[in-house]
Amino acid sequence: MTGPATADLIRRLADDPDASFALIARAGDTGAVDAVEVLTGPVADVDLLADIPLNAADGTPREVLAMVPYRQVRERGFEAHDDGAPLRCLLIETHERIPLADAMGVLPTETVPLTDAGFDIPDEEYADIVRRVISDEIGRGEGANFVIRRDYVAGVNADPRVAALTWFRALLEHERGAYWTFAIITPGHVAVGASPEAHITAVAGAVGEPSTVTMNPISGTFRHPAGGATVETLAAFLTDTKETEELFMVVDEELKMMSAVCSDGGRITGPHLKEMSRLTHTEYMLRGFSRLDPRDILRETMFAPTVTGSPMQNACAVIRRHERTPRGYYSGVAALFTPRADGGHDLDAPILIRTAYLVDGRLRVPAGATLVRHSDPYGEVNETHGKAAGVLGAIGAVPRAHADDPDEPAPRRPLAEDPRIAELLASRNARLAPFWLEPQGSAPGPFAGRSALVIDAEDRFTTMLAHQLRHLGLDVRIAHWSEATDADVDAAELVVSGPGPGDPRDAGNPRITRMRELVTRRLDAGTPLLAVCLSHQILSDRIGIPLAPLASPHQGLQKTVDVFGEPASIGFYNTYTARVLPGVTRLTPSETRCGAVGDVEVAAEPATGDVYALRGRGFASVQGHLESILSRDGMRTLERLVTHALS
Repeated sequence: MTGPATADLIRRLADDPDASFALIARAGDTGAVDAVEVLTGPVADVDLLADIPLNAADGTPREVLAMVPYRQVRERGFEAHDDGAPLRCLLIETHERIPLADAMGVLPTETVPLTDAGFDIPDEEYADIVRRVISDEIGRGEGANFVIRRDYVAGVNADPRVAALTWFRALLEHERGAYWTFAIITPGHVAVGASPEAHITAVAGAVGEPSTVTMNPISGTFRHPAGGATVETLAAFLTDTKETEELFMVVDEELKMMSAVCSDGGRITGPHLKEMSRLTHTEYMLRGFSRLDPRDILRETMFAPTVTGSPMQNACAVIRRHERTPRGYYSGVAALFTPRADGGHDLDAPILIRTAYLVDGRLRVPAGATLVRHSDPYGEVNETHGKAAGVLGAIGAVPRAHADDPDEPAPRRPLAEDPRIAELLASRNARLAPFWLEPQGSAPGPFAGRSALVIDAEDRFTTMLAHQLRHLGLDVRIAHWSEATDADVDAAELVVSGPGPGDPRDAGNPRITRMRELVTRRLDAGTPLLAVCLSHQILSDRIGIPLAPLASPHQGLQKTVDVFGEPASIGFYNTYTARVLPGVTRLTPSETRCGAVGDVEVAAEPATGDVYALRGRGFASVQGHLESILSRDGMRTLERLVTHALS
């Protein structure tokens, strides 16, 4: 049940060693918190997201709060250290709201002493990990960005419930800008945090209408200088290339997820600022519509690229290689499923970051930095300090932010309201693809009545690409590279061979080998083919154009290039390139390994010979990601290349 309650409820729960409960303070539309929600009930641990018991034994819908650990990514076939952290469900029997002031009146203010406190990985060692990820992973084309964490750890000699409620109160007092502030107490486990980021929500519309799905990618971290942030220091952050590209890359990654669960692929609004006590982040909002079960929505969006990296599958493998210990619940979600009148459930799922975990007398506060090609190792070290400090400062483990001084004047006006900051934020969208920013028309596309098979080479950019192809009128099916049969490929009207991570020259990689077979099969048959990014490189190699690593990876790089006589602003995510001699614009059959393709037109960088696009009899290819938010001319270029391939 849901209703008003007195603050004594919190005191009674704290005194009951057998009670499982959660306290949640959610920011309203104004960003202010006016109440603490108290959720109580028994606990059930389940194996899979599909097992979350959203209905009681008699079929009655019920409310459930699920703690989803990082290891659940194995449900998607991704790698993870398996620490056995349970998918823990609080089966809610009572859900009460207590006015914030009343709750604060009973929450404890005890001193919770910590012993042997510090990061489990020293600063210099973490900087070395950053260097290895940049050189060995991003430098070898394994992905655009990766999040590697380390943990602040300490001993806690206090009753875990008292510690949890003390920390919860401290976060309410000293941290601002959180989406959820929470304390979740279950047998043997305490989680207390102030998460800034709503990973995903799904809220029902009118009866019979789909749910509105929202994702909130937050990336780019400005660590406030001594004395607090100013317009000048924040402006310098907003013009920083690394921070800007970091946000664009995670938006691209979350649009992949939105395109998988939403029929309309998702629209972008923003950017906005997320201002907290020690940090300011940049963020976008993505919205779309879906009829999927909320558990399926959650599965398809495990987990946010802001805490893993991209592409997602490779990010999980990189995390497993470079993180020394399992993640537990860090980067998972706390998912609240609330019954609706129609028998379904709404979903509200913040990311489990900026969270303190207390198990068996040990405190753990994980913090990760997003590593990209521009990363400075010591800058990323500082970022982990800054992210952990919000929680650690609130609970007294490190000095609190200067702004928390009670003698300071009233809080200043949000920096986002300053005209200079607002202009800098708005100017970012001038670089982005209108397709993802504006409403899309419903008129039949130019290829209505025709079909395409998109081959997924383990980069879910294919979901965005498929959505754009559908907008052009094509009936599209996506097939994973390992499941696309020769018969499927032969029967397809158009094959779109998709992007993926890795070295296109790696003959020992089964995925690369199969993608070579699929591209060659279509090329030799002379049937319509569009090859994108990795597949463009594979096609180039098949034709006889040499491949080489770039001197500096183009991960999340926007370039304006000439594509067969038209300038096009396109987003690139490549570490390797096909390369012809500077000035070459056409290859004759005698100059290729595959004379059956006839003449091949080449769009390449005049100075370097780096190949941006190819087209020949029945095929076209492109190095860039036309589906990326960085591709302002993506739709126009995609239509041109598909037209050529199908002609």
